[in-house]
Amino acid sequence: MTSLTASLARGALTSPFKRAGRPDATLPPDRLTRPAAPVAPGPLAAYGRICGFPESGPLPLTYPHVLAFPLTMRLMTGHAFPLPVLGLVHTWIEITPHRAPAPTEPLELTVYAEKLTPHRRGTEVTMATEARVGGELVWESRSGYLSRHRQATRGQEAPDRATRGRPAPDRATASPDDLPARAEWRLPGDLGRRYGAVSGDRNPIHLHPLTARLFGFPRAIAHGMWTVARCLAEAGDPSSIRSVRAGFRAPVLLPATVTYAADAAGNAFELRGPDGRVHLVGAVER
Repeated sequence: MTSLTASLARGALTSPFKRAGRPDATLPPDRLTRPAAPVAPGPLAAYGRICGFPESGPLPLTYPHVLAFPLTMRLMTGHAFPLPVLGLVHTWIEITPHRAPAPTEPLELTVYAEKLTPHRRGTEVTMATEARVGGELVWESRSGYLSRHRQATRGQEAPDRATRGRPAPDRATASPDDLPARAEWRLPGDLGRRYGAVSGDRNPIHLHPLTARLFGFPRAIAHGMWTVARCLAEAGDPSSIRSVRAGFRAPVLLPATVTYAADAAGNAFELRGPDGRVHLVGAVER
């Protein structure tokens, strides 16, 4: 936690000196690795409670992302990383569990920045995370983080992700409009602070209305990773899941009441607001 706190402080200091959208921007080639270490049972239990995962069984599908977050922050707050980390918005995630690791297995974690992509609202960076047990790749993910800024030239906007060889999560995983409601969740105003305490993700947009307004949000917003984890906690046997794709389509302003909707098998799911606004769409392959 000390290294993560140092990374957050460094991010606050370096962000004002970084300008997103520079045409000559490049990503650092570093691959940061945490040596194999056991999963601490206390933090794991706290994470499971706030996300709705069972107390026993394999490691929650989203938990390696949480364990690797200090590495991700160290890389993204370094001087060589071209985007300001303050205000970055998590826009999508793809998770591939090659097998379901047990909580008792020591995980080696590796994080690296894969690519920068122009986005209609700014610049998006793809971050990759890998987890290994005894040298075996057991879990990996790709995540998109958006730095919002004006594009220098409208005609240079990036094509949809679907045209770049991988489906856009907010389209390819979009579920039918008639997905039946399965549960209603009331989210408290302090959910961002509570989830930040167990995940380490204390981005100001999630913590308080005042800090969220500094980045254009009227109130604090729920973590995208909490919304996808909460939905996956309802998806059934995690050992049967071969991949997950999720797109964060609209922020959940806290406090909120949201509806979890899914097909009978839990393979297509979404999170909706009371006005029908879709916050999250996702798909599971088994």
